[in-house]
Amino acid sequence: MIVGIGSIGILGLILILIVALIIFGPNKLPEIGKAAGTTLKEFKTSAQDLTGDVSKEVNEAKQVFKEDDNK
Repeated sequence: MIVGIGSIGILGLILILIVALIIFGPNKLPEIGKAAGTTLKEFKTSAQDLTGDVSKEVNEAKQVFKEDDNK
């Protein structure tokens, strides 16, 4: 069963943070957070690049079809 983040709730998030604090300790949590933030930023940038590439290809295909219709 896949559970979305929205269904976790505040108490679930607090429990996850407490468990992470116990497992990793207070010194490692900022490093883990920074690494997670960097990963998410890179993923977002890659997704935007991919979306831009797809949009560019679609626009080029539309231009080709418009040119074929005008002939």
